[in-house]
Amino acid sequence: METNTILKKIYKRTLLQYIAYTVGLLVVFVLAVYLAAFFDFQWVYDFDSNIYTFLAFFYNIVKNPLSLLLFLLICIVISFAFMIHHLYKQTSYYMDALTHASHELIDKSVDYITLPEELYDIERRFNELKSESIKNERLARENEQKKDELIVYLAHDIKTPLTSMIGYLSLLDEIKDMPDTQREKYINVALDKSYRLEDLINELFEVARYNSEKIILEKEDLDIRLMLEQIIDDFYPVLVEQEKNIHLNQDEDITLYGDADKLSRVFSNVIKNAISYSKDHTDINIDVHSTHDDVIIKVINKGKEIPQEKLNRIFENFYRLDSARTSRTGGSGLGLAIAKEIVELHHGSIFASSNKEETVFTITLPKN
Repeated sequence: METNTILKKIYKRTLLQYIAYTVGLLVVFVLAVYLAAFFDFQWVYDFDSNIYTFLAFFYNIVKNPLSLLLFLLICIVISFAFMIHHLYKQTSYYMDALTHASHELIDKSVDYITLPEELYDIERRFNELKSESIKNERLARENEQKKDELIVYLAHDIKTPLTSMIGYLSLLDEIKDMPDTQREKYINVALDKSYRLEDLINELFEVARYNSEKIILEKEDLDIRLMLEQIIDDFYPVLVEQEKNIHLNQDEDITLYGDADKLSRVFSNVIKNAISYSKDHTDINIDVHSTHDDVIIKVINKGKEIPQEKLNRIFENFYRLDSARTSRTGGSGLGLAIAKEIVELHHGSIFASSNKEETVFTITLPKN
């Protein structure tokens, strides 16, 4: 409810009180005049001189039009003064209540704000704002903690390959007559560690981009099969190394209107996650089908069952499903969070389900 509406409500209530007070005075006056005129004071002569004096006062007023008009004006002024005084006190009371509530709004306590009944709508909004503020503060602390944990992870992960690289390169530099086979082995190990270091540095840039970048979609018509086949080809070396296969199951040609680069990022992140958390020597299936309005992509892998409490958090920023995973397979915890944001920017949805047999990531995207 807007402030003007609340003020109108307060003024209306005060005006009704003013009218009631004025009408009450007039009723008393008319009743007194009625008694004075019709009984002509005879019935009170022998009873009570105070009543006689009271009725005589009104009788004299009603006989004189000027006195009557003056009396009515005095009644109206008194009523008006009463209304102004009451309105001032009520407004001051409401202002004090709002001032106190504003302090409670920024207070870190979780107590609800209480206002007078007339300000119920403001009370409700204040409590909504306070609840949202407390929630945002809690999420900010959690995200800050996750960032700190991520920095610790990445610092440790960066230090490990860097130490190995320095060690092997130092041996190559110190041992001039090292056998060619051993030299080749050391060079390959150092090269492998340098690639891993490059991946970790890229993850750091990923964190920076995610925090500062506003994602803007550049949509076009996309062939889903072609996009997924190209992404699967990119994972070929990893699949060979881990002795895994990816099967793409799509019976028809399906197109949708979306951002190619962003959606490629979504599918890459989800497939990478499926590869990392699937059991050794197992297959990963990607099922694609369409309805009248949507395209549904399911990425299915055979891996350890994910508990429901972790499924609820799997798309959060910086959340790593298993913090104990090795440097080689562990990520920054941003992949699925970014995937969810991109899917929702396309007005789609993404969710995960898991049981003892398989884990399924379901992505639904509108065709247009």
